[in-house]
This record gives sequence, C-alpha cells and structure tokens, in this order.
Amino acid sequence: MKRGRIMSQEAITNKLKVAIIGCGRVSEKHIRAVTGLSDRLSLLALVDTNPDAPAHLLSACKKKIKKYKDVCASIKTYIDYKEMLNDLHPDIVAITVPSGLHFQIAKDCLEANANILLEKPMTMSNKSSRELYELAESKGLRIAMGHIYRYFPIVSLLHEDMVNGVFGKAGHGSVIVRWGHENEYYQQAAWRGTWKSDGGALMNQTVHALDLMCYLMNSEAVSVNGMIARRFRDMEAEDTAMGVYTFANGALCQVEGTTATFPKEHEASFFINTENAAIRISLYKGKPSYSIRTSKGKNLAFKYLRRYIKQNGLSYLISVAKNPHYGIYTDLYRAITTSTSPVADGRSGYLAVDMVLGFYRAVLKKTEIELPLPGEFKIEEMAKLEL
Repeated sequence: MKRGRIMSQEAITNKLKVAIIGCGRVSEKHIRAVTGLSDRLSLLALVDTNPDAPAHLLSACKKKIKKYKDVCASIKTYIDYKEMLNDLHPDIVAITVPSGLHFQIAKDCLEANANILLEKPMTMSNKSSRELYELAESKGLRIAMGHIYRYFPIVSLLHEDMVNGVFGKAGHGSVIVRWGHENEYYQQAAWRGTWKSDGGALMNQTVHALDLMCYLMNSEAVSVNGMIARRFRDMEAEDTAMGVYTFANGALCQVEGTTATFPKEHEASFFINTENAAIRISLYKGKPSYSIRTSKGKNLAFKYLRRYIKQNGLSYLISVAKNPHYGIYTDLYRAITTSTSPVADGRSGYLAVDMVLGFYRAVLKKTEIELPLPGEFKIEEMAKLEL
C-alpha cells in the first residue's frame, strides 16, 4: 500500500474529520462510536436523500450520547454527498446506505481522497469490490470494513496465536448465524431482501461471520458448495443457506445462515477445532461467551481476557463489547495516522464478497465452485433462480 496522505501533527491535533452517508438503523452505532472518540474524531456531517432523516437520527441518539450538545450541535446536513465532499473534504467517510449503492458512493469518496468505513457487504459483485480495494491501494487510502466480529474482545489475540502456531493446525470449523427477522423488517424498505440491492441471509447477515472464520483460520477459502432456500420470509432472496467451504490450509468450514428464526433470539456462533485447542465464540441475545479448551480440558478464556485487558484496558473492552464500531473507528484512526492497514481492510472486504458470491454460483451451477471466482459474478444473476 502507498503511504497516501501523511497526517501532519496539526491534522492529528485538530482531529480527523468524519462524515456519515446514510442515516438508517446502523448509523446510530457510528455516531455513538465517533462521539465516544471525540478526542480524536470530529463528526462534521450527516448525508441522506431524505432531508428529515438526519434530524430523526440525532434525536434518537440524544439520550445515549454524553455531552451531546458539545459534539453534535455543529453537525451539517446534506442531501447530496458529492456536495458534502466538495465542501468539507472529510478525512473519513462512513457509508451506511443500502448495499446496492455502496460501490459508486465508495468510489466517489476514494476519488475525493477520503478514507472510508464501509458497511458490509463491500459491494454486490466481486469485480466492483476488487476495484475499490485496488483504487484505495493506488491512492494510499484506507478502507475499513464493517466486519464487526474481528473487533470482538480477545479475537485479535486468538488470531495472533493462530498465526504464531500456538494452536497447531486448524482441522475444521463451523459458523452459525441465526439472525431472525419478521416479514415486517423486509416490508419496511423495498430494497431489503432483493437480489439487486441486498441479497439474502448469506450476503447480508452471514458475510462478516465468514470473514471472521478466514481471520481465525488464518487462511482463505479455495472452494465452496452449498444450498439455499426461502422457507418462511416474504422476500426475493434466500432466508436460509447451508454449505461447506474448503480453505487453503486444508481445513473445512460448515456454514449455516438464516433469517427465518425468531427475532428475539439472535445468535452467531463460531467453532474451530485445532490440534491443540477447541475454540468457541458465541453471541446469543447480545451476550458474548468464549471457550478456549485445551486437550486436557483446561479453559483458557479468562487467561485471554486478562491478556486483552492488560493490552487494551478495561474501558476499551467495555466500549467495544457494547459497540464494536468503537473498535473499528479506533483502529481506522490508528491506521490513518500511522500509515498502516486496518484490521478489517479492503482486501478482507472483497474476499468475503467473493466467498458469498462463490456460494451463490455453486447453488446456480449445482456443483462445487473454486475460489477466488475467475470472472465477474453479480448477485443479480441469482434472480434467474426459482426458490
């Protein structure tokens, strides 16, 4: 990666300027994260094609943000993001619009020399995802992906020890994402659950879980086979997907992703079997749990928590546990000011998209598909499939 814009001491002292494009559900987490880092970041603008959306968003955040008047009083609002880019020249732009709009907005922001924080999935095709990654690399800019699971407490330490061979070889793993939504969720916005703009349970709810498995396995997927179905939800794409990935290191990974379960029982769970330990991470109804058991049955979870707190501090652990976007912004700030890469960078973004699209292509072709995909595959090709 090129070094890009080197941040002067004055720029760092004056904080990095942040703008958020899209004022939907997830943008509240961005505002809370940015305002929680008010010593390093300054939220300058909110952009939405609905002129009333920024005011509604700020109103929803008012009771949850300390020193609300100090950090939110001077925020500018825009309908046109290009006007905002020309007026403010932000250092960071967070893009929280529907997935089908990611590519063009992200490209325009990068061409305006802004680093970006891009919600998952990166884009809806493997070609456009790679184009964004390569554009950022050529300009020395950073892309931070909204792959929140990488920022969960102790995950970075598990990755580090996997890289260093502490656990030995990875044998196999499994990932389960049961992130239920009622039909009302899909009816609230016409783009939700469509092939063109959103995708189904795999692309929307499971993509960052697949990314975590790559991160923890310290490997990339080389093939996939799977099946999808639409069982209970009134949507165009799938509400249920099940399949198996093969990784470059020989490990296998089973995946289940669904939105057809009960909305009040959200669950994301991960298991990795290695030579020296069985690693389990789960999030159920918003509560995380960890288990790292050795062959002798000893649970190392508390050891890792103590190590994480010693490295990052208790307050940081609490902040990230409450809102993983706090970790993403902290990491992106570090990456920009030290000319390094974010933990969840643009490369992880396009590889995760390629994993999902490879899965979908395997469904269309009814056969195992090698990864990375050799040519362009757009998610709207799935519209020809009858579910």
